[in-house]
Amino acid sequence: MTLSDSEMHPGTLWVVGTPLGNPGDLSPRARQCLETANVVLAEDTRREALACARWGVQVKRFVSFHDHNEKEKLSTVLTLLRQGQDLALISDAGMPVLADPGYTLIRACREAGLPVSVVPGPCAPVTALAGSGIPPQPFVFFGFLPRSRSDQEATLAPFANVPVTLVFFERKDRLQDTLTHALSLLGPREVCVARELTKTHEEYLRFRLESVPDLSEILGEVTVIIGPLERTVRSSREEVLSVIAEEQPLGGTPRAVARRVQTRVYGWTTGEIYSILPRIQVEKADKRTRSFGTDAGDR
Repeated sequence: MTLSDSEMHPGTLWVVGTPLGNPGDLSPRARQCLETANVVLAEDTRREALACARWGVQVKRFVSFHDHNEKEKLSTVLTLLRQGQDLALISDAGMPVLADPGYTLIRACREAGLPVSVVPGPCAPVTALAGSGIPPQPFVFFGFLPRSRSDQEATLAPFANVPVTLVFFERKDRLQDTLTHALSLLGPREVCVARELTKTHEEYLRFRLESVPDLSEILGEVTVIIGPLERTVRSSREEVLSVIAEEQPLGGTPRAVARRVQTRVYGWTTGEIYSILPRIQVEKADKRTRSFGTDAGDR
């Protein structure tokens, strides 16, 4: 049994970086890959067709490839590559895979021994980091932060005492609340909000977490850079106990008390605070019991 030419020479999956906004950022190599590929995999085929028209790029064929169909399209894409077809993977803007679909496909290609090559290009997290004026290394990129406060806490709190710069995307309507929450988790730090990167109205807003300006009117795509800690910001256990002593008389469930305390201390999760509340309550109960026993003996 002999292998066919396509099986001997499979196609290549090209991972292609495309402009964030400025069409001049499309590299000659990226242009060549998009025009010669048998298929271009795109998150939004209609949007990318319009973009390619603006760039003057003629694509042979678009195929939809996004978060909701990546797994079901996987076998089809691998088959095309095995048949010798070259494919280009692009995202809505910037480098694919980073906060965009593609990781599962690239992993599958690597495991199947199919060629993958990256055509470097614009990348929003790196562009924002380079222009922010905040220490660029080491840094951690989160993609989009989770929506819920508890999930944000689980994501950010572990970095309260780690000297790294934090980079993430956030939706403009959640930006103000997210930064306010970040202060309670990370303590005072430098911040840069980069918007409309490489576009006409590109802007870098610099401020501090403890003095966030009104961001309700901000427009465009947003990348957030939070600088590394400037001191050991995690509050001591004694500080936390002191705040608990102030908050408990105000009432509420232990969980509610823990949430209030968490907004007043640095580097503690509500779960950690909650875990020490029962012990405090038991200690108080023991003191009341001992006091009652002494009073009863006196009588």
